[in-house]
Amino acid sequence: MLQLKKIYKWVNNGNHRIFLLKDIHLDVNEGEFISIMGPSGSGKSTLLNVIGMLDGFDEGEYHFSGTSVHQLKEKQRASLYKQYIGFVFQAYHLIDELTVYENIETPLLYQNIKGSERKAMVADILDRFNIVAKKDLFPAQLSGGQQQLVGIARALIAKPKLLLADEPTGNLNSKQGEEIMELFRQLNKEGMTIIQVTHSEKNAAYGNRIVNLLDGMISNA
Repeated sequence: MLQLKKIYKWVNNGNHRIFLLKDIHLDVNEGEFISIMGPSGSGKSTLLNVIGMLDGFDEGEYHFSGTSVHQLKEKQRASLYKQYIGFVFQAYHLIDELTVYENIETPLLYQNIKGSERKAMVADILDRFNIVAKKDLFPAQLSGGQQQLVGIARALIAKPKLLLADEPTGNLNSKQGEEIMELFRQLNKEGMTIIQVTHSEKNAAYGNRIVNLLDGMISNA
């Protein structure tokens, strides 16, 4: 499904280069469930953002479903992202001016899905996440855990081929966290490819492969 070859990403500090990612090689097959682990500052979120086409990189090649991402213009990358990828952000990234309902509906607007169908899909996922009562609230009126659930619902609504999740259960209580991981496991069984960043050994075990990062490098492939 995707292939990263010799990916380097750095920032310049005076005459020094500080490497955020260094010589990353990673192949991800369709239907895999991968957990990325490593200490804080090891480049986990940066790697996820590169895979999710939200961040560029300085050197290397990135192939996604036969498309050379490194050769695309920003607009083309954004279009590919909207078509195939769902992203659960650690900091939620909900749109403050939109209600819970509107936030969750947003990805469907990019896919030209009819209004009646959108309505049914949003209703279904609100129900699945037990947040029907919150649908007319704005993000600022929700707790961190509720915002996280809305973020996950939004990432899943369009049934993406690839789900990227950055510490998806970080703000949830243990019961909610377990339910989300079980949901991910089920979606993976149904064919969704999932890559999650996690500090939790327990959550990592839901995946079928663990990729360890250290100082921007993969310490096992």
